[in-house]
Amino acid sequence: MSRSQRLILTIAILASFVAFLDGTLINVALPAIETELGGGLTTQQWVVDAYLITLGSLILLAGSISDAFGRLLVLRIGLYGFAAASVVIAIAPDPVILIIARAAQGAAGAFLVPSSLALITSRFDGAMRGRAIGIWTAMTTGAMIVGPLIGGVFVDYLSWRIAFVINVVPIGITLWLLHTLGERDERRPDARIDWIGAALCTFGLGGAVFALIEQPNLGWGSPVIWGTFTIGILLFALFLWRQRTATAPMLPLDLFRIRNFWTGNITTLFVYAALSLNGFVVTVYLQQGAGFSATLAGLASLPTTVMMVLLSASMGSLSDRFGPRLFMTVGPLIMAGGSLLLLTVTDPVNYWLQLLPGLILFGLGLAITVSPLTAAILGAVDPARSGIASAVNNAVSRIAGLLIIATLATIVAGSLDLNGFHRAVVVTAGLMVAGAIVSFLGIRTADIAPAEARPEPATGA
Repeated sequence: MSRSQRLILTIAILASFVAFLDGTLINVALPAIETELGGGLTTQQWVVDAYLITLGSLILLAGSISDAFGRLLVLRIGLYGFAAASVVIAIAPDPVILIIARAAQGAAGAFLVPSSLALITSRFDGAMRGRAIGIWTAMTTGAMIVGPLIGGVFVDYLSWRIAFVINVVPIGITLWLLHTLGERDERRPDARIDWIGAALCTFGLGGAVFALIEQPNLGWGSPVIWGTFTIGILLFALFLWRQRTATAPMLPLDLFRIRNFWTGNITTLFVYAALSLNGFVVTVYLQQGAGFSATLAGLASLPTTVMMVLLSASMGSLSDRFGPRLFMTVGPLIMAGGSLLLLTVTDPVNYWLQLLPGLILFGLGLAITVSPLTAAILGAVDPARSGIASAVNNAVSRIAGLLIIATLATIVAGSLDLNGFHRAVVVTAGLMVAGAIVSFLGIRTADIAPAEARPEPATGA
């Protein structure tokens, strides 16, 4: 790598790191938040999903802005917004303010991930691109998994509030590196943003998710539930219709004519729904059901983190050499096996015999899957559209987590006890198997252009 490429990769990793870190750090803090602010399982779901609603719905808008006005500008907007929202979370006096701040944090996070990946795909090509995506995947996915560990230490020894302020440090470093980079974005003079589409997507998802979360409390017979659910679905349908007619769509539907793109995103939907469910139930159950401290619950995910850090970069390179189909098929199947091993968990929990084997297997499958999945999707599109392609893929992954957490009460039958934990484990394994089947049947290595046939990487943004 050149000095500029190393700097770009570092910026992309740090910018995404804060979004992924806070997305999972929250899981280990949920019991402490519920103890201090109250609200039960419903509040816990909303604290997670408020972030995912704005992240999932605005990430498409951010991808459009990234391609139109420049990746570096979008990164700066996201970094400043994320820092401000984190401070509000740290001082939130009640669940309402906390949930609103989490929604604002998700909106800022939407500007970080797609522009980060777009920077990589515009500056790297060929095998170097696969390795760069692998390194990015290892570090950012590692942030998703190590988040509970960092959060646990703060919850046990300081405060859950302080845990949300620590990201100010990587944000400050990233802003300094952006200044050191000394490059400017190129703005397209014909750029237009679909603000109406953004509103339809946001309120459509919000209405549907509100109904799914509150349904166990009010029932489907309540006008509030079926009304908001119906309105949400209609608004989201209008959003999709608008994308067919808008001059500058947030979601270019023609991308879904590309086989690896639409197949990869369906795989993403299943795999990331399973990841979100697994991360939530393991972290929360170990604290509320098994009596682990927040720190120990966070440490439980460490083997998975180690597997990701050690293997993701090499898996990205191997995927570029042999094609992603094998990795995207085998990886989820291994994760499904790791999930099913968690059915051995009993009361009392024995971490070394009941949890560790499954978590190691899960981490191996995750490392095999994520880099090839990202490379397959982004390698199928023109680098000039990498911003919106990355945004679509990230939106799918966040929406997957959003919907699975919204249906959590139904999955665990209303209580995250041992039986509920086992139900969630089975659902996780089923989602992983579905992702493997989709990859095996749909992914084609021939649909990924070889390095010499790809367009030259952009230099302006």
